Amino acid sequence: MSSAGWRKAKKYNWKDTNLALFGSDVEKNIKKESAATEPAWQNAGKKVGLQIWRIEKFQVKAWPKEKYGKFFDGDSYIILNTFKQDESEELNFDVHFWIGKYSTQDEYGTAAYKTVELDTFLDDVPIQHREVQDHESDLFKSYFKEITILRGGVMSGFRHVEEETYETRLLHFCGTRKVIEIKEIPRCKELLDTNDVFILDKGMMIYQWNGNGSNKDERFKAMQHIIGIKNERAGKPQSEVLEEESTSSDHEFYTSLDEEKDEEEDEVDQSGPTELYRLSDQTGNLKFNLEKEGSISKSDLDSKDVFVIDTKKMLYVWIGKESSPSEKKNAMGYAHKYLQSKQNSCIPISCCKEGTKNRQIELAFAA
Repeated sequence: MSSAGWRKAKKYNWKDTNLALFGSDVEKNIKKESAATEPAWQNAGKKVGLQIWRIEKFQVKAWPKEKYGKFFDGDSYIILNTFKQDESEELNFDVHFWIGKYSTQDEYGTAAYKTVELDTFLDDVPIQHREVQDHESDLFKSYFKEITILRGGVMSGFRHVEEETYETRLLHFCGTRKVIEIKEIPRCKELLDTNDVFILDKGMMIYQWNGNGSNKDERFKAMQHIIGIKNERAGKPQSEVLEEESTSSDHEFYTSLDEEKDEEEDEVDQSGPTELYRLSDQTGNLKFNLEKEGSISKSDLDSKDVFVIDTKKMLYVWIGKESSPSEKKNAMGYAHKYLQSKQNSCIPISCCKEGTKNRQIELAFAA
């Protein structure tokens, strides 16, 4: 698929989708015996470290370690982080499914289903997270020194370009030394930001454009990236570093870009008070109601029910130890359905059980 065609491909819309397997009887009836038959899980969570898989035609395929931190916006991935806390030798897990902007329903539905399966395989110890492209949680970002998001994916027919046949790409470098995010963006002048660094990769000629306000970390990471590209192409490409303030408007860098950008969705204003919702079936039927707005503390939670905390930047699902099977089964399903009706529908979701140490959920409570 061409770059222009890919840009026009249908983007996911959470308000039009229903992760039917998420929180359903089918999902929760996955047996550990069934999970054990998935080849991808045989070495999952055996030792401390990161493991990543991509969904390819309903199959879970290991993502090469040299590509960790690189994602395609047409794909869905499962990311497992295995770690130890404090001085304990016990293994703990965070499992995320990441959904690319143009991932198909089949792909992210499979990712959600398989994430639950992996949780089952690991004896329900993991904390589950949903991540959507461009709205990733800080925890997810912390796993990588750099994050690169490229256009394409397994379902788009994307293949590695053959030697000396390269599609021109514009890469955006933004961040600090802790995490530099690298995203492929439309080749458009309007998208150049004076505070960041950009690389225009034309195959045999590569330009690094340093915005006047860009930082040294962005510039250094872009330089490293160019070195990597050159190594991949046997040192054949030439490169040039351009400073915004001294680059002529008729330079090839600018003339290779379009004047106007494609229509994009407006950024959602993610502001407002924190909200606490309770999911309970104490009346005989499941009810999902607003409990409180404003500052939230642990004393607001009840072990007999499930609670959803919406900070407007993160959604936390807390499952009480004494909550009913129905409440537990439907917790993530209700959280997902809740977000479908909200403008901030793409924010990360983190789900944990009472008693589980969740490094993120503590941030939702008042000091």
